[in-house]
Amino acid sequence: MRVVCGVITLCLFSSFTWALETPSTVPSTDTTTTTTSPPATLPATRPTTPPTGAANTPTTGKTSLDATKNKAQQEAAIKALVKDQQTRLQQLERANLQALAQNQELQLKNDNLGVQLQVLQAERSAQMFLYGAVTMVVGVVLGFVLAGYIYNKRRRQW
Repeated sequence: MRVVCGVITLCLFSSFTWALETPSTVPSTDTTTTTTSPPATLPATRPTTPPTGAANTPTTGKTSLDATKNKAQQEAAIKALVKDQQTRLQQLERANLQALAQNQELQLKNDNLGVQLQVLQAERSAQMFLYGAVTMVVGVVLGFVLAGYIYNKRRRQW
């Protein structure tokens, strides 16, 4: 659970820091982006502001309106990023639950295979014990038979 919380926190902080960067990092005229990432929701063209050394223009209402629009667009982009992060979080949670279920299933299979292995080893040792016992019995019987044959052969020679 701590890992999931850490991933969520990391995703949220990384998305906010990206969204709050200065607008100078946003491409100014790139309208051909085909990615589905939230930066595509930012305006395709930025209003041009006069350089700092230029003369003051009397259109301050227009720039404040543009600033308001830019701010609204940035807020919309942030909301889109948050929504995207929430969907990714839900996908991660689902994947995590599936992985946990699969892990538990594999652990049960591993335990079952361990028990089967112990049973097979026990059967194998019992089988080897029986082979040893049969070999001993055959050896004893063969020994008696050979001893009797040799004894009878010597007795006939007298």
